[in-house]
Amino acid sequence: MRHDIVAEAFGPRGEAMAHAVEACVHCGLCLPSCPTYQVLNQEMDSPRGRIILMKEVLEGGLTADEAAPFLERCLGCLGCETACPSGVPYGELIGTYRAYAARTGQNGATERAVEFLLTASLPYPNRFRLASRAGKLARRLPLPLPGTMAAMLELVPDELPASEPFPEVYPAAGTRRARVALLTGCVQQVLAPEINWATLRVLARNGVETIIPRDQGCCGALGLHMGNTKEARRLAQNNLDCFPSELDAIVTNAAGCGSGMKEYPLLFKGHAQSGRAERFADQVMDITVFLHALGMEPPPPLAQPLLLAYHDACHLAHAQGVRAQPRSLLGLIGNLDLVEIPDGDICCGSAGTYNLQQPDIARQLGEQKARNILSTGARAIATGNIGCLTQISAHLKALGRPLPIFHTIQVLDLAYRGGSV
Repeated sequence: MRHDIVAEAFGPRGEAMAHAVEACVHCGLCLPSCPTYQVLNQEMDSPRGRIILMKEVLEGGLTADEAAPFLERCLGCLGCETACPSGVPYGELIGTYRAYAARTGQNGATERAVEFLLTASLPYPNRFRLASRAGKLARRLPLPLPGTMAAMLELVPDELPASEPFPEVYPAAGTRRARVALLTGCVQQVLAPEINWATLRVLARNGVETIIPRDQGCCGALGLHMGNTKEARRLAQNNLDCFPSELDAIVTNAAGCGSGMKEYPLLFKGHAQSGRAERFADQVMDITVFLHALGMEPPPPLAQPLLLAYHDACHLAHAQGVRAQPRSLLGLIGNLDLVEIPDGDICCGSAGTYNLQQPDIARQLGEQKARNILSTGARAIATGNIGCLTQISAHLKALGRPLPIFHTIQVLDLAYRGGSV
């Protein structure tokens, strides 16, 4: 591959991208792990097909417009990275390419309009709360809507939970064992604020003092996912500035946010903040990883027996390699039996904003995930990401088989508090 061409187009990230393209040996072992290939059964809708497309665009053999439909359909779930025997960093590859496409104006007008709507609302809890209320009203109007807008309205909850501001410090109960900072997230603050409160209670129960930086904001994962590097870097810089450095960890309870924050070194590659971004990313831990490493106090048994299905969020299992820790923590709870979901490695279709931008494919993946969960006979579900929680809940409801669905930390909190499902 012409490294000089790639370096000219992509700057500091270009050399890494060229090596990533060259690492793919086109063996095809990624195909069974790719959700879009499973749904569409087209070579160009597979990871190796997309790598070929990107290479052709970069070398001038194909126009960006010709490749765009296939590249836009990628969920970025990174199931292919787990399956790849050559270690191709596909996530860096597709993320860098999307940044190039956005920067050079190769996204279509409709796509740009949707991205503007999403980036102007989702990263800001107050705006998102207002948008959700407006969406609830719009759902009552008998107006035909394009697919993306209809998908947005489908996911708007009937009611938003009440929320209250978080304290700047949530103290440890008893002797302090550790001191962490918590990223509170954006959408999660509006749709499920109880996840953060459960996180604070469980950390305190285990002797952890939690700092909640007042000026923190969106982690930037949404911008990264859409190729808006400039906006992602702006949001990331804010978090670099407001999170204290003297911590045992920066804790996240949303798989997508944790994965996005771990990408800060790539985001700031070649910039003055690169060293700081690397140190920040090294501190980021999913809540289950932190508690597992700390040594969590076993909760008391649940009041009633529970068969629980655990769903692996893609940006936890594939992007961060976190699989054993959530299962290990849940396994400490008496009266709780974990069950695995068939084809559990396949994405549920949420994938950041994918279920809004590619609603037809996302709907097929969401329905299949819901059916696979129901086949286990589980009475409740646990997962580690707000997007998965929302997507799975919507599709179980659409099948007429709603089940209680919790964040993993909520199940632990429930056990500590002597509850039952």
